[in-house]
Amino acid sequence: MGIGEQLVTVSAVLLGALTTHGTNHLMERSRNRHQLLTRWDSKKVDAYGDYVDATKTRIALAVRVYEVREGLRESERTEHELREELADAGRAWGSAFERVMLLGGDDAIEAGHDLNALVAEIDWQATGRIGGTLAAWRERNRAAFRAINAFHEAARQDLGIQGSVRGEKHPERDLLLPPRERAPAAGDGESADDAEGTGPRP
Repeated sequence: MGIGEQLVTVSAVLLGALTTHGTNHLMERSRNRHQLLTRWDSKKVDAYGDYVDATKTRIALAVRVYEVREGLRESERTEHELREELADAGRAWGSAFERVMLLGGDDAIEAGHDLNALVAEIDWQATGRIGGTLAAWRERNRAAFRAINAFHEAARQDLGIQGSVRGEKHPERDLLLPPRERAPAAGDGESADDAEGTGPRP
């Protein structure tokens, strides 16, 4: 075998080795990237879920405070105790949203900001920092309910989950309220008994 043929053979071997190395490097890089994305997606799912849970907990506690303060429901716990529990829930809710801020997609973060503003209004009316009728209270809860669904939608899109929580297959939902048991109270068109269950439910 001449020197020229030997050089061609060596070059072919080197080219094959380089090609194999390059292919393996790209495959390893792609695999590592996929694992990293999967890991962060898992953390996003936890962050989104924890935030929604914390939001619903804060709203539910605000409902208790509101109903006790307005005399719509009796409670073994004092209003002061319920307010302290609501404040604790507010701190947990804030921490949960911080994780959304760190891990979430742009649309999910913006949907969270919109939801936060509504939850704050619910808290403020529950504790008497802003006024409002029972009808206004209900509408704030309805708005929060819709905003939770909007956050779900943004989170699903960020995670690449098919389908939607809204649309033709998912008609508009409303608050779950018990049937009227007596005539509406003057002023707001609704009875005090209807106040039970004013927190949004999916």
